Amino acid sequence: MSEPPISRGFRRRQQATDVSARVPPGQHLTRDFPVLSAGPTPETRLSEWTFALEDGVSPLAEWTWEQFNALPQTEVKVDIHCVTTWSKLDTNWRGVTIDALLDAAGLSEAPQDFVMIHCDGDYTTNVPVEDLIEGKAMVATHYEGRPIAPEHGGPARLLVPHLYFWKSAKWARSLQFIAQDEPGFWESLGYHMYGDPWKEQRYAGD
Repeated sequence: MSEPPISRGFRRRQQATDVSARVPPGQHLTRDFPVLSAGPTPETRLSEWTFALEDGVSPLAEWTWEQFNALPQTEVKVDIHCVTTWSKLDTNWRGVTIDALLDAAGLSEAPQDFVMIHCDGDYTTNVPVEDLIEGKAMVATHYEGRPIAPEHGGPARLLVPHLYFWKSAKWARSLQFIAQDEPGFWESLGYHMYGDPWKEQRYAGD
C-alpha cells in the first residue's frame, strides 16, 4: 500500500516572531508536556479502534485505524495553550484534518453548525464547526514524529490549537454534528463554552 499524501501546515495567520507576542495573557511557557486527565488513561487496541462522523444519531462515515491512516495526512507546527496557564511553543503534529474527513465522507460541507467530540473514557467537548474547518483543526495521531502516547491522548486526539487545550480532546473516537451548541464534560462543570486563550475564556462568565 502506498503512503498517503502529506501536506504541510494549517492555513492560519502569519505567526509572530516575538515569543512574548505568542503567549496569551495569564500564560507561562513550559518545555515539558504536562499530563492532565479527568480519569484513568484508556487502554485502546488499534485492532478495535474506529473513528466516526455522525449527524445527530445518524452515521455518516466510519474508519478503522488502517483506513484512517490511509487518508491524506497533514503535518503542522503550532503553539498550544492549556487552561491551567502553561503554553508550549512550536509543537509538531501529524494527522487528518477535519476538511479531509468531510471530503472522505463525501460531504461538501458540515451538516450542522456545532460538533460534540466523543472520546474513550466518556469524555466530551463542544466546538463550533467554523473552528474545525478550513484548515483549523485535525484528528492527530503523531506528536514530534512519533505516535501520540496514550497519556497524551493516543492513539488519536483532536487538535484545535487556537482554543484552550481541553478542547483538543484526548482519545477522540467520533465527531457528532449537532444543530445547537451543548456543553461537554468540562463545560458542564463550569468551564467556558468556547475557550479562546487570547480572551482568557477559562470559565463561564469570563
